[in-house]
Amino acid sequence: MAIKIVLPSPGASTPARTRWGPVGQTAVMDRQTIPAGWLTLRPFTPADIPWVYEVLLDPVLRRFMQLPSPYRLEDAASHVEQEYIAGGDDGRRANFLAEDAATATRLGRVGLRLGEPGAAEIGYWVDPRARNRGVATTAVRAVCQWAVTTAGIELIEWRCEAGNIASRRVAEKAGFLIEATLRKRRVRHGERVDEWVGSLLRDEAMARRSLIR
Repeated sequence: MAIKIVLPSPGASTPARTRWGPVGQTAVMDRQTIPAGWLTLRPFTPADIPWVYEVLLDPVLRRFMQLPSPYRLEDAASHVEQEYIAGGDDGRRANFLAEDAATATRLGRVGLRLGEPGAAEIGYWVDPRARNRGVATTAVRAVCQWAVTTAGIELIEWRCEAGNIASRRVAEKAGFLIEATLRKRRVRHGERVDEWVGSLLRDEAMARRSLIR
């Protein structure tokens, strides 16, 4: 899937301070938890590694992701530790695990990758057992709201392999404008494939926030 909330209401816990800086400068994103309706978006921990490993064995996800083959538990551990955890510590990424707020059941992942100043790319996936419940749409909307209101992001980009209808539907429901099909722009499993690209601007995200309140 592509890899380029609602904010707490008055009285809710205050999010930790966020410091995202321009590329090439020291930039640290404090790890924080974001309430998003029936979901909670929290930082990843090493305890999540077995779950990530199990989820990413799903053939539907593997079709659109660049993963080692065979995919081993140590691969999942390296990815979680280096990208989902350390990436947030050094400001390169902000990754959240989406879990059921009532039961703490792990449901999916949504993340941002910092690009040029004021821009980021979003990516997401959902546990196959939690599909068709609105997990990705709810989490993506929440992270986009957080990004533009708290992290100073003005442009959020979405990209995925052409043909990944599920990812595209989520992006469209979250308010992204699908802009183009880029020919042979993505490499997957050693072959060049077409890529869809879309974007969400800060003003658009803010307008959507007002509509869903």
